[in-house]
This record gives sequence, structure tokens and C-alpha cells, in this order.
Amino acid sequence: MRTTTAGMLGATLAVVLGTLAAAGTVATSEAAPAGSGAASGAATAKPSVTATAKPTATTTAKPTATATAKPTATATAKPTATTSPSAPARTPAAIRSASSTQLYGNGPYTSPTSEAAKNAAALAASDPAGAVAASTIARYPVATWLGEWTTGTTLTKTITSATAGAAATGTTAVFVTYAIPERDCGGYSSGGLDEARYDAWVDQIVAGLAGKRAAVIVEPDALAMLSDPRCSPSLAQQRTRILAREVAALTAAGVPAYLDAGNSNWVQPQVMAARLTAAGVQNGRGFATNVSNYYPVAQERAYADKVSALTGGSHYVIDTSRNGTGWRGTWCNGPGAGLGTTPRVVSDGSALDALLWVKTPGASDGTCNGGPAAGVWWSAYAQQLVANAALGTSATTPARAPQPLRASTVSR
Repeated sequence: MRTTTAGMLGATLAVVLGTLAAAGTVATSEAAPAGSGAASGAATAKPSVTATAKPTATTTAKPTATATAKPTATATAKPTATTSPSAPARTPAAIRSASSTQLYGNGPYTSPTSEAAKNAAALAASDPAGAVAASTIARYPVATWLGEWTTGTTLTKTITSATAGAAATGTTAVFVTYAIPERDCGGYSSGGLDEARYDAWVDQIVAGLAGKRAAVIVEPDALAMLSDPRCSPSLAQQRTRILAREVAALTAAGVPAYLDAGNSNWVQPQVMAARLTAAGVQNGRGFATNVSNYYPVAQERAYADKVSALTGGSHYVIDTSRNGTGWRGTWCNGPGAGLGTTPRVVSDGSALDALLWVKTPGASDGTCNGGPAAGVWWSAYAQQLVANAALGTSATTPARAPQPLRASTVSR
């Protein structure tokens, strides 16, 4: 076990931060991070217990160790452009055919009140090294997770705050819905709403996002989990119905929706494509992969390209929040994990729209590998992620202002 002082980590991070280059919309074709140790690209079943922890709690777990390794690659800082274009009108056909830069503008939105930002302030006096790690993570845009802990006025305020911040910076607020009935089929992140409440909750989200610059990752693990014997056939039918309704509603409101498609080492592309199609992927923007997982970008792109081809050319995004050192032998609080490539829009003409931090880096996956409850901030783990970070190469093209969308005919 590696140990150090808060000062040593602070010095290390100072070096890292000093190398950060401005990031925006870039053309990229990411390779797998060095030393990934990733599993083979052949799809296999995920371990029997799965979870995508909700990043809601702000309780801090006492750090047990402080990592010292420097990030292995030059990082890119969050976009600094201040262009504030108004959100264009988006028809369903335009959402499907738009370029990534048209959808994301100056990049994903960075919230000043993210979980990392709140924990950086909370830990300043009691855990200086943890505060430095949290403040490092807070420099980058992380998706805002919505679940049964955000309902009513809290949900409205959360959406309003993020979309207003995105509008002011010409960026796009990225949200995650995570309240589907029987979420995680009894795993670490079990919970969710019943179907009637869920549909009403989605309607409130749709109303809040209509006409705003936003994108939504729809229900991580919901479709991939259907391979788990704890998820019944009747549950599969319900999920397909619920997700199809949600995607259609978001699209009708002009919001790009990405159904979750698991990852490259979980469900075979043909099986996942069939599930996505049943859930209405053809009526949304596309799908997301690697949420809360660790697989390298190259491996995820190979998987996602197959799924895209099987779903009429659906676009996709990849979660790189914790894949800096590749697969760690487990999905749950993987030992030795590091932050991955910083969030960025991809404009290389492929189906890949963006590399995003969907999972909140620093939030526990559950009570495994020494972690606290799912969603609770784990300072020691956040420090490990920062110390092992592989944040990617510097931007090669400047950020561009978003271009207006045009309605077009899309073959599905």
C-alpha cells in the first residue's frame, strides 16, 4: 500500500495542473490507454452483481491511503469559450442527423456545484489531500444524475441550474436518468420508482429540458442487466415499454437521448442491438457505453461501432471517467483505477459523438473493495483516481461555436 502526506499529493497535483491545456471540440480517435490490462474484446457475461452507483450523497469516507503516482498523460482543461448561442430548434430528424458539434456546442457543461466541488469545500479543513483531489476532479464536466432523490422542486431546481449554466457558456448540460423500477435488480444500487411515478417524473424532466441545450443518458444498466437471472421476463417487457416512452418524449422535446448499452465485455453486440431497437434507439440520438466502467476507449469503440451498424447508424458516447488504467478485474471500486480522457466532443466524422465523464469520479460503487455505500464520496478512492490519471492528449483543434440545426430526412 502506498502512503504519503497531503503536501506530497498537493505537489504532485500542482505539476499535473500546470500541464493542463485548454480543451474544446476536438477531432480524435483515442487509442487504448497505456498499460490498460483490459480484458479481451470478446463479450462475456458481467459478474453476477452489477451496479451503477447514484452520485447523490455527500457523506465523506475517511481516507485510508493517499496515492502518489503522477498522471501518465497531458491533461486538457475544461472549455473556456464564452460564446452563448441559443439552443436551436431540434426536430427528431435533425437530432438524429446533426453533427456532434451542433449538439454539444462548446462542450459538456461544468457545474460549479458538482459533487466533487462540494466535497472539495467540505474536506478543506479535515482532509487537505482529499480536498485537492476533489478540486482536481471538479475542474472537469461530469454528468448530473437524476433519480428518486431528485423529485418535485428539487428536480426543477437541479435542471434549471444546469441548463442556465450551459446556456451562459454555450455548452451542453448532460444528465443521467436513474430511477427505473427495480433498478439494479436488487444489487448495490437497488431502488427506483414505480412505473406510474417514473412516467410522471420523466414528463417533468422533459418539460424542464424542452428547448434547452441538453443531452440525456437514459438509465445505465437497465438493458444490459436483463441478462441477469434476477431480472424477470416481465421486468424486461416493462423496461422496454418505459424506455421507449422516455426516448420518444425526450426526442419530441428536442433533447438528444442515449440509451445505455452496457460495455464491450458484457452483452454481445447483436443481443444489445436487439434490446436497444425494442427500446426505441432509432427514435433517439443513440446509445452510451462503458458507464461507470473501466474499459479503454479503443475497445469500447470497436464494440460500439458494431452496435451502431446494427441499429441504423446510431451515434454513441463513451464514459471515460475511470478508464485511465483500463479494466481492473472488477466493476466495483476497481483497485488501481485512474481518471480517463477528459470530456470532449469528437468531430472525426464517425458515430462517436463525445467522450464524457458520466460516472461521478470519487463516488463509491458500493460496499465492495473497502468502499462506503453506493453514491457516497470516497476521498481515498478519489485521490487514487487523480494519482493514476491518464487524462489524454492536448486539444488539436480550437473549440468551435455550434452551428444551427437543419431539419432533414433520416432513413431509419
